[in-house]
Amino acid sequence: MLHIKLPVHLYIFIFFSTLCSYNFYWLLSAYAFSGQSVSIVVKRHWSNVIIFGIAVAGLIISLPHITSLLPVIGVGLILTLLYTIPLLPFKIFHIARRAGLLKTFLLALTWTFVTVYIPYKQAPTGNLTTLAMLFANRFLFMLMLCIIFDARDTNVDKIRGLQSLTTLIKPGTVQYIMVVIFAAYIVNGIPLRIYYDEPMQVIPLLITGIVTAMVYFFSLKKQGYFFYYFLVDGLMLFSALATYVASI
Repeated sequence: MLHIKLPVHLYIFIFFSTLCSYNFYWLLSAYAFSGQSVSIVVKRHWSNVIIFGIAVAGLIISLPHITSLLPVIGVGLILTLLYTIPLLPFKIFHIARRAGLLKTFLLALTWTFVTVYIPYKQAPTGNLTTLAMLFANRFLFMLMLCIIFDARDTNVDKIRGLQSLTTLIKPGTVQYIMVVIFAAYIVNGIPLRIYYDEPMQVIPLLITGIVTAMVYFFSLKKQGYFFYYFLVDGLMLFSALATYVASI
């Protein structure tokens, strides 16, 4: 929506950083809660190890082409590492497992930072007010997705001693929170798009919001792997495609 032309290496970097962080978190989680040695975890989850290695190689290859963004990339790396602290196999860090709401908000903040602020720093445009509105709009969208995943993991998180928004708050209250976030997402998004003289962008905003609300409604019942990793995660791609189509 900012009409920023980004270098292909930045797209490549974000793609591989996503693969890298996801598989790193997954492997660290498998090690932290399985009670197995590193070698056994590596053998059992060799495919994740291979993908992680490929992702690291992709990062190393693309990074020299976007050196001007190293400071903000460093901030993104710190946010990612903060999210993994509760999984570290040291008792001193176990207090982070009681961080509660921070877990949910930190993940939404990390995704927002990577998909909004890093591209913005590549070619700054507009003013800080509109950047803040765009950042807030993306954050609200990502927060809805994070809450959907948190709700799925509630029982497992309780067993593991991990706190999140859905382990601390009753399901009925979480639903009210989702309604408030959805309303804020729409109320923030419409004037933002009108300000950028992009009234057509209101359509993908509403469609993305409605589809996300529908996905949340279906998530209230037990769903499988496909639902979460293709439909819920796919909402990020859906949002991007809808925005792109409306800009043609």
